[in-house]
Amino acid sequence: MKAAVIVEPGLIEIQTVPDPTPGPRDVVVRVAGCGICGTDLHIMDGEFAPAYPIVPGHEFAGEVVEVGADVTEVRVGDAVAVDPSLHCGECYYCRRARGNLCENWGGIGISVPGGAAEYALAPVKNCYRLPAGVAVADAALIEPLSCAVRGFDVLPRRMADHYLIYGSGTMGLMMMELAKRAGAASVSMVDLNPERLATAKLLGCTAAVTSADELEAPRGWDVVIDCTGVEAAISDGLRRVGRGGTFLQFGVADYGARVTVEPYKIYNQEITITGSMAVLHSYERAGELFVGGVLRPEVFISHRFPLEAYADALAQFRAGVGRKVQVGPPTP
Repeated sequence: MKAAVIVEPGLIEIQTVPDPTPGPRDVVVRVAGCGICGTDLHIMDGEFAPAYPIVPGHEFAGEVVEVGADVTEVRVGDAVAVDPSLHCGECYYCRRARGNLCENWGGIGISVPGGAAEYALAPVKNCYRLPAGVAVADAALIEPLSCAVRGFDVLPRRMADHYLIYGSGTMGLMMMELAKRAGAASVSMVDLNPERLATAKLLGCTAAVTSADELEAPRGWDVVIDCTGVEAAISDGLRRVGRGGTFLQFGVADYGARVTVEPYKIYNQEITITGSMAVLHSYERAGELFVGGVLRPEVFISHRFPLEAYADALAQFRAGVGRKVQVGPPTP
């Protein structure tokens, strides 16, 4: 089969690699759509992946074409979306139901070959079976949505809270959609990209600005979420949190990123600073939300590339052009 292979940091090639073979509790999925996200950029830049070469792609959905001997939950021909999380189930954190913090954590497309290929291997327990009528390639959006759902699991989610979200790319827009449904009084978006701000307006945010200085909020915001991982945005967001408010670090920052915090303010104003890591008991719920229409795929997915153009798709994503960029099957 054909696959996009990050041979080493900075070098990606389309190669012919062996087709995957399922173990007793695995399935083989013919990939219909595979999204690109910031994690893929980190892998391309030499972070996250424990070893190279690696086939990236942790956001994918497709059709089951082969099942292992002990698989009964799905059949050949079923459409599935795949949770890429791989937990050992035995370490300190797994035993405490915190598999996303697993001491042996891995991921499809990160530590084992992923969905940027014609076929991908997945444990059946990681498969969410899609109902009839769902566009299978669009269902690759379930993985990032499951990360957003996990982010909301660590937030207070009080009715009539005011939200400020930095970054109106895919994740910021997903956070916005969830905030609206969580009873937010307002959801304001900050981004330097005018096209992405226009999408936030299209989807119904309260305000879309290039700087929070443009907004009136003398008491700050109840919830501030960074979806950028950019030091400047994080620093700015931390100072916008109101008394008793919460700051969520959701965007993936570089390993070396550093910001300054004010310990006295955190103490005196009872500010909570928290983080959210990947997926935790949220994939199934995200699947139900997706099937229920929480997202508009035609808005969220802005570009679709064939598999052989993976490098171009990754470069476009890095340049900040569009929203969710997806690769699909190779050109016949």
